[in-house]
Formats: sequence, structure tokens, C-alpha cells
Amino acid sequence: MFDGIQRRVVSLWFPRLASDRVLRLRPVEGPFAVTLKHQNVNRIYCLNIAALKAGLHPGMSYADARAFCPDLQSCVAAPDHDLRFLQTLRRWATGYCPWVGLEGADGLILDVTGSAHLFGGEAAMLSDIHNRLMRRGISVQIGLADTRGAAWALAHYNPGIAPYGRALETVKTLPVAALRIDEKMSIALQRLGLRSIGDLAGAERAPLARRFGLELLLRLDQALGAQPEEISPQAEPPHYAVRMTLPEPIGLLSDVMAGIERLLHQLCRKLERQEMGARKLCVTLRRVDQDHQQVELRLARPLRDAKRILPLFERGLAGVDAGFGFDMLRLEATQAEAVAVQQISHVSGAGKDQLDDLITRLGTRIGLENIQRFLPADSHIPERSFTIAPAAYSAPAHGWSVVQPRPICLFPPEPIAGTGATPPARFRWRRMFLTVGRAIGPERIAPEWWLEDDNWRSGLRDYWRVETTQGRRLWLFFTPQNPGWFVQGEFA
Repeated sequence: MFDGIQRRVVSLWFPRLASDRVLRLRPVEGPFAVTLKHQNVNRIYCLNIAALKAGLHPGMSYADARAFCPDLQSCVAAPDHDLRFLQTLRRWATGYCPWVGLEGADGLILDVTGSAHLFGGEAAMLSDIHNRLMRRGISVQIGLADTRGAAWALAHYNPGIAPYGRALETVKTLPVAALRIDEKMSIALQRLGLRSIGDLAGAERAPLARRFGLELLLRLDQALGAQPEEISPQAEPPHYAVRMTLPEPIGLLSDVMAGIERLLHQLCRKLERQEMGARKLCVTLRRVDQDHQQVELRLARPLRDAKRILPLFERGLAGVDAGFGFDMLRLEATQAEAVAVQQISHVSGAGKDQLDDLITRLGTRIGLENIQRFLPADSHIPERSFTIAPAAYSAPAHGWSVVQPRPICLFPPEPIAGTGATPPARFRWRRMFLTVGRAIGPERIAPEWWLEDDNWRSGLRDYWRVETTQGRRLWLFFTPQNPGWFVQGEFA
């Protein structure tokens, strides 16, 4: 074409990708639809063949579809799951050629130049692709041509093979919608009498450019081979896993730890090259009877230091059942995060590392989510002046600047008997009779009117720090708009 190479491109279109994905996991008999909510209306997103034969079509409302077909079964669409399924198909398609890319949300594009002869020719290769996909319950339409645009057009409007050098004649017979243009532009062209790509190719280019823009002419040239269009294969994501096959089975904890140590050093070197750190690790131990034992380790911080990670595995590995021994060890970082580059200095960070290791050790027993820390929040309301977050997924904050002292123990307001705007001299709280020795205040706190909070519907609060003769140091408040006294906290 442009470089003297007889380029051949395959386009795979999966017209029922969403429904095929669901039906592979949960087969059903009869009409089936995948629905998606659009503009507050639940509409048909994808259909199986039985639903299409029943007269349903994508885009119609789900209520109308049920009226036409009462026995219609359905599920809610999951575009993110469909994308992951398409990525799986992309990896599968690399068995035919290394250059495989995504074509929209429901298709693949393959540059099979020089690889078709490995499968017995183009026709045999396309037949093998079609049969293998159909056996797995995946509907596909395939087009093969000299250009990417022509292959896409054939897959969507005339599945088959365009012989090399004959793509021009084949594509010209297709409708203008085969140029990968939007529906509005396609309708406008048909109203002008330009119904096929051949009609469009024979028309004057300048008026078309002025009315429809350069995108139309670009798509036309790409389909007919006048403009190149490359295929950009997606790079495989890094896979952080290593394994070791043993000539003789092992069962002692010391031997297993030694094997894990070797694997950890390999994995950490791979993580270091990618500037990543492991957040979740999984060890798989295969026994000689083909049974598998797994030990998972969740870390408080992303790590790639084998010396720090290895001791954390000891407790989990001590509880595995070795049986007649393990003959394969596999270590995988199932979750990895980027590790920021740090400046090396003489100041040691051992204290922070020890705290992270302690959180990890406790987390293996009670769960990382159950180890929490307090973080400051931007609010003058006492109950909202802090948040609670898992210590493993948050950093300690240093912005605890408080103008007025706050109690170390804060609890929901508890009413006490009292009158007037000053603290009562004697009051009963939690079955104790207390005498006020000293009172400091008031500190007036107004409610945040922009937030709904039933606890602050009484309006303003005047807070007092009260020291009793019995040794209690309490935090009291008075509500002037609805007179009443309450205890909300206790100082150390």
C-alpha cells in the first residue's frame, strides 16, 4: 500500500457482546435482554437472537419490550464488565497476530499481515476464528480487507473477505454508514442522493468538505486506502508474579520460608523496576496431591522490601497443611500501587516503618479496616470536627489546631437538671450527685445551617468547662433558644 507491504487487516465485531457475556455465565432459554438506564428511561441495550426474532430492537424502552414480549428475561448492563470481557478477547486474539487493538466498545482490529499462512490461508484463519468463538457462545461478524476502514465496513455490513487489491470495488457497494460516521451525517448524505460509498467517492470533494467537514473525507480516504490508518496494539499490563517448582516436596516451615524469601527477592526487583510497591500479596502452595493452599497478606503500606515483608508471612504460613509436601510455590502481588521516590538522607525512618509493620501484623489478626485513626475535619461542630479512617489507607494528619480545649471523651448529649444561663451549682449525672467547683465559659457555637442535623435543631449552644469537687471535669452546654442543660464530654 504505502510501504510496499501487502497489508491485510481483520475486523471482529461482536454485535451481542453484552448479552453473550451474561449468557455464558447464566444460560437462559427464550428472549433475553440487557437493559441500561438512559435519560431516566430503562432501555434495551443488547439482545440475544431469540429476542431479535421476537421483534425487539436495541434502544426501545424496556416497558414496551415487555409489552411485546411478556416472557422476556433481562438483567442490568455492566459496561465495565463488558470492557474487561473485550480485553480478555483481545488477549485471546493475540494467538493469531501480535498487533491487536480495540475497535470501539464492541470490536477488535487485527493486523494479520504475514501471519495468515500460519493457519492455512486467510479463509482458513477466519473460519477458525469464527468457529472457536461460536463454540464459546460468542457471536461475531468478521471482515478482512486491505485497510482498517474497509475491514470495519465489511464486518458491519457485508461480512467476508475482500481479496487483496479488490477492497476498492467491494467497499464502494456498501452504504455510506459503513464509513464510521455518525447517524445524523449518514441520513443527511442519503437525502442528497449519496447512498453508497461509490456515490460519495464520485461526488465533488469541495462541497462535501464545506458542508460536512474534513472528517467525512478522511473516513472515505481511509476506507479506500488513500490515507493510512495505523493499528495501535495495547501493551500488556505488568504481571507481578513469580513461582518456583521444586524437585522434591518440602513441608517444614523453615523450608517454605526459605523458598518464599527467594521468590520475594525476585518479585521486589520486578516491582522496583516499575517503581511500584505491593499492597496485597498471595502465596499459593501446591501439594503433591494437587491440592492448593493459599496465604494472603495485606500490607499497611505499599512495600518492595523483601526483608520487611518476609517476617509478616510467618504467622499465615504456620497454619497451612503441608500434607505430603509442597512441590510448587507461587507468589503474586495481587494489588500494587505506585511508590513515590524518596530522598535518601541520614535521617532514619525506622519509626514509621515499625508502625506500618505493627499495623500489618495486627491487621492479619483483626483486619486492616478495624485499625483506625482520627483525622481532623473542617468543622466547628464538636461531633464533626474529626473523621475516623482506617490507618492502613490514610496518612496521619498534623493539623490539629484547636483554639479552645476539647474533651478527650465525647459522647451524645445527656440531659441534666438545671435552670438559668450559668451552670447549676449541684446536679445529678449518671446516678452521681456532683458539686461544681469551678466553671469556665461560655463558648458559643452556632449550628451549621446548611447541613441537616436533628441534634442541632435546638439552635445555639453555650459550652462550659466545669470542674466538680468530686474530681470530674465535664463539658456542659446550655441551649438558650430551648432552655436546657446537657453533658457532652469529659476531660482527662
